[in-house]
Amino acid sequence: MRTKHRSSRLTVTLSIVGASVALVVAAILPRGSVGQAPGSDPNQSLVARGFEVAPVPLDLNGKNPALVGLGSYLVNTLHCSDCHTQPQFAPGGNPFLGQPERINAENYLAGGRPFGPFTSRNITPRGNGLPAGYTRDEFIHVMRTGEDLKNRHPQLSPLLQVMPWPWYKDLSDRELRAIYEYLSAIPSAQRAQ
Repeated sequence: MRTKHRSSRLTVTLSIVGASVALVVAAILPRGSVGQAPGSDPNQSLVARGFEVAPVPLDLNGKNPALVGLGSYLVNTLHCSDCHTQPQFAPGGNPFLGQPERINAENYLAGGRPFGPFTSRNITPRGNGLPAGYTRDEFIHVMRTGEDLKNRHPQLSPLLQVMPWPWYKDLSDRELRAIYEYLSAIPSAQRAQ
């Protein structure tokens, strides 16, 4: 009987030690690297998921597919369409009404949602192919600083007042480039009338 008790205590101790080692290893290794094959891309599953959740066809011509996929993942899981698509859901596709979700693809990210004196902006590519009319460097600058380069409300502030840029400013350069690459791959759209 005494041997069985020692054996149980040893098993519990080894389990605790094993769990502790796993926690230390997880804390030391880069995020997403535990259990991955050497040389594999930790963002690969995010890229694949990004292509799955994109609600519009994507033009990959001349674009980096890995950045487009990652950008789609970020834009669609950070819910940019909540503010930049008006109305957000296609008829019969409002999950808040118990309907299967269908994003309004026709006006996807074309802006138009009112927030008091402000209206969300169209961030789809313009005729020149630039999302919101911004170069990549301008876009990253806006996301990092909140500076309203179009200066639409100079009487209030030179900064974007509704866009939650203080939360997005801490994204990595690669993540911001990915968002920009995705926005450059989506169709140009107009806000709903």
